[in-house]
Amino acid sequence: MNTNQKPISEFLEKHFLHFNAASLLDAAKGYEDQLNKGAKMLVSMAGAMSTAEIGKIFAEVIRRDMVHIISCTGANLEEDIMNLVAHSHYKRIPNYRDLTPTDEWELLLKGLNRVTDTCIPEEEAFRKLQKHIYKIWKDAEENEERLFPHDFMYRLLLSGVLEQYYEIDVKNSWMYAAAQKNLPMVVPGWEDSTMGNIFASYVIKGELKASTMKSGIEYMTYLANWYQTNSDDGIGFFQIGGGIAGDFPICVVPMLYQDLEQTETPFWSYFCQISDSTTSYGSYSGAVPNEKITWGKLDIDTPKFIIESDATIVAPLIFAYLLNM
Repeated sequence: MNTNQKPISEFLEKHFLHFNAASLLDAAKGYEDQLNKGAKMLVSMAGAMSTAEIGKIFAEVIRRDMVHIISCTGANLEEDIMNLVAHSHYKRIPNYRDLTPTDEWELLLKGLNRVTDTCIPEEEAFRKLQKHIYKIWKDAEENEERLFPHDFMYRLLLSGVLEQYYEIDVKNSWMYAAAQKNLPMVVPGWEDSTMGNIFASYVIKGELKASTMKSGIEYMTYLANWYQTNSDDGIGFFQIGGGIAGDFPICVVPMLYQDLEQTETPFWSYFCQISDSTTSYGSYSGAVPNEKITWGKLDIDTPKFIIESDATIVAPLIFAYLLNM
């Protein structure tokens, strides 16, 4: 149990005793145990967590060295920065369930791209960043540099060129916190993000070379090297949502063990998934953790947790527990 607890941690200890609530608390304690024994932690982030402003708490988790590598979608990578520079232009639509196709079309015409109840303003968010990130891409290409997508974003944030646009406190940007620490990151499938689409458009127009951007295979080899270097005391896997952000990095262990025949490779030392995808037939995101044993990802004794709930509720509570809030 934490010492010198604060209200949120005390509330969880008192009331989160059964079912998904108990799983949440058990997973938080398991995460804390991993850190206490010196293990590293990978956090994978899918969905629209950046648009849900997870940075308000996740940035502090990063600053306190409670996460050591991140795997996230290209959307989460860019949407944290978009929120940083265009927050006042976001539009919330509480009655989103009542929208008709005509209502949705009108949002499109207004340049508002909807994510459930929140609309991202295209002009103020995407286009505001585009001219600056293009210059960074182009400068790198002219200098014969090749970087990962997150490296370019780090360079963009640390250059200071976006400071003129800040609309929230920068301490609430998890990407800025990660950039300051040069936190290791993998961004599988980056090409399907808005910035990935924009980069592809420049390649099609002949203004940039595809080779300027490092690829997914290079991300996997980067992750393999990182895993081998950092696994002496264990590496845990904390998965927010499903999809490629989790599927991609968890496979590094069976790749090392089976494909490279490095049989001394340790399994992930902790596993937790927050998901609203309940156990079902053939659904990877709905697979219970034990299924991962058969794929060479988790060991028999790996602490395993699954919390079937809304990640925008669960993840902040677990992070609050870790931060002793």
